Amino acid sequence: MASVLLIEDDASVREGLELALRRQAHTVHTAESGELGLEKLRVYQPDIVVLDLMLPGIDGFETCRRIRSAGEVPIIMLTARSDDFDIVAGLEAGADDYVTKPIEPRVLDARIRAVLRRAVSEKPASEDHPAGERHGSLVIDRSGLVITKNGEPVSLTPTELKLLLELSRTPGQVYSRQQILSAVWDHDYLGDSRLVDACVQRLRAKIEDVPAKPDHVQTVRGFGYRFGRS
Repeated sequence: MASVLLIEDDASVREGLELALRRQAHTVHTAESGELGLEKLRVYQPDIVVLDLMLPGIDGFETCRRIRSAGEVPIIMLTARSDDFDIVAGLEAGADDYVTKPIEPRVLDARIRAVLRRAVSEKPASEDHPAGERHGSLVIDRSGLVITKNGEPVSLTPTELKLLLELSRTPGQVYSRQQILSAVWDHDYLGDSRLVDACVQRLRAKIEDVPAKPDHVQTVRGFGYRFGRS
């Protein structure tokens, strides 16, 4: 179904997940360190990276930042703890989603498929793009899935792009975090707002003139977000 790069230093976990993912028809490449993972990323150009946070040498956080700086390949991080600090730090480093250990292979497979559905659904369908919607210096071309700011293209991950498209579909409408989770992540995360908040932070860094004082993605305290001012 997909080409997966699994970066995990624990041999038993790595081998178990590799076997389980192959049974789900995925092609799997493995690496036991961040350094080797970065090398294999360049060689195999996988559809998605599954990345353990606790790695020897270059840790998972730095590996995630380097992967993200090199491109927009989706990343699912693996963490041994449900520690808020680890999860938020990984999401802020550029991960699209996370799974906590011990890992249920069916859960990981479902998360992989959900992330890849976003990547497929957000691919441009045509080279003939209309002018798009203009919001100040930001232009959103829904047909061509091209986002520009001040005339320059903005590089977004599939998750960031889907978040922007969902929020901007009805400017001024307020969306709860749970509504956003359902629309963008395709799973019921039982109120896990960390995914939304971290993705909003990354999106703001790319589309706002002053991310700390956003004009486009507005916070509605105690509820969620809206695109543009009411």
